[in-house]
Amino acid sequence: MKPLVSIIMGSTSDLPVMEKACQLLNELQVPFEVNALSAHRTPEAVEAFARGAQERGLKVIIAAAGMAAALPGVIAASTTLPVIGVPIKGMLDGLDAMLSIIQMPPGIPVATVGVNAAQNAAILAVEMLALSDAAIAKRLADYKGGLKAKIEKANRDLAEVKYEYKTN
Repeated sequence: MKPLVSIIMGSTSDLPVMEKACQLLNELQVPFEVNALSAHRTPEAVEAFARGAQERGLKVIIAAAGMAAALPGVIAASTTLPVIGVPIKGMLDGLDAMLSIIQMPPGIPVATVGVNAAQNAAILAVEMLALSDAAIAKRLADYKGGLKAKIEKANRDLAEVKYEYKTN
């Protein structure tokens, strides 16, 4: 089994956040890999990874980073694959990382999800893959249908909650 998605994080301290992306990809049966690479501590390895990603069969890269958050942009500079940045909450509640990721120069885009929103990054990656893979598209549709069912059930449960002045 070859990975379609690569999850890269600056260090293993990001794993508790990125676990949600791993879980979602696993649930939707999308092959993925997980590695730690640092834009500042292992720049040569980051560049080699990015340059070889497409040749290895990867389709989407999810890159998580906090503080200076250079990792997604450095990867995007060395590949034509879509890169999704996940800002990790740090010193300024993740605002520093988010601003670093979204402020890319023209020609080097990085799609960016919310702070610590690894699950949304995985969903976005799956949506990209679903454009050319009917089986993944079906699993994604089923997953999103499940989200709808959860909200419908929540509303039925809320209808049973009684308060003296509640009108519904």
